[in-house]
Amino acid sequence: MSLRIVVCVKYVPDATGDRHFAEDLTVDREDVDGLLSELDEYAVEQALQIADAADDAEITVVTVGPEDAKDALRKALSMGADKAVHVEDDDLHGTDVMGTSLVLAKAIEKTGYDLVVCGMASTDGTMGVLPAVLAERLGVPQVTLLSEVSVADGVVTGRRDGDAASEQLEASLPALVSVTDQSGEARYPSFKGIMAAKKKPVTSLDLEDLEIDADEVGLAGAWTAVDAATERPARTAGTIVKDEGEGGKQLAGYLAEQKFI
Repeated sequence: MSLRIVVCVKYVPDATGDRHFAEDLTVDREDVDGLLSELDEYAVEQALQIADAADDAEITVVTVGPEDAKDALRKALSMGADKAVHVEDDDLHGTDVMGTSLVLAKAIEKTGYDLVVCGMASTDGTMGVLPAVLAERLGVPQVTLLSEVSVADGVVTGRRDGDAASEQLEASLPALVSVTDQSGEARYPSFKGIMAAKKKPVTSLDLEDLEIDADEVGLAGAWTAVDAATERPARTAGTIVKDEGEGGKQLAGYLAEQKFI
């Protein structure tokens, strides 16, 4: 029986772009280029390695986002995933992690799975709690923040590295794992992979397909909200200390004045 792997990925604003909030205090995703979250690339890579080691496996990448989020799916498909699911609906605007986890859970259940793989966090929200919440919604064990992961005989095994020690963890399938940026560099899509991705199936779903009410998601259904945001001040040239024999004292005085020492 084929091992069904689902990878959750996110289309995020480019961190090098001019990111800011829209008038409704949600992240403005239309005025900046987007891409596949770098941390999710590690999840795709680990899914590919698990599939390579299995006798028979199929990888589906799932995302929740606007039309442009298909670009994130195409990147994952060009890396080697087999098919994709895109959940898009105007009522999803402003959805927080709780709503996103609900949508992902419904989409994953509809797709079918044995193993769900997530990145450790998104590079825009950086909350890092979605894998745990998603596992709870799916009703499966979670093995999170892994730097090494493998699957054999219906069991997923992984290593979690802490500050003082490493843990070996395992769970019976079906299960959910999240992987860190220490799990192994993600591969670059080859030209052949990029061309092949254009022919791989991408299924589009909306809230009606998933039997989710609009008031459960979006800004109306969000458990969290941004009340106010202030633009970061422009960087200044800073203070220059000219050393004419008293530079050390001037520097110490400045640090003391700023309460750094």
